[in-house]
Amino acid sequence: MTESSLLIRPFKEGDEDALVSLWNMCKLTVPWNNPYKDIARKLKVQAELFLVGYLEDKLIASVMAGYDGHRGWINYFAVHPDFQARGYGKQLMDNVENGLRELGCPKINLQIREGNDKVLSYYQKLGFVEEKRINMGKRLEDDQ
Repeated sequence: MTESSLLIRPFKEGDEDALVSLWNMCKLTVPWNNPYKDIARKLKVQAELFLVGYLEDKLIASVMAGYDGHRGWINYFAVHPDFQARGYGKQLMDNVENGLRELGCPKINLQIREGNDKVLSYYQKLGFVEEKRINMGKRLEDDQ
């Protein structure tokens, strides 16, 4: 159960440094994805699905979602380690799921990096199930 309700709202430019700090703390950043470029890109496409969560004046959670007309995607889902296991992640996920439902999204996908197995049980509690896929990617722009 949560101690207090999370203030969830769309990302604003003033959130940027605190957000990147959160992502770094949660080990969501990698050298080949510049988080500042990812933020700028997201603000051009479905910015209403780019949410942050605040407790008082501290940014403690984020989710970057999108819907392509076929599937919804969850990226950069994070809760500050000091505030995990208090229900804040569920509040944020429920909020973004409602936004995706309003767009007609029938299913949400997310990817977990190899080696980050500790989050599997958390996502299972949220209703996600493992699906066997081969993930492939092709970089169109170098972020470094």
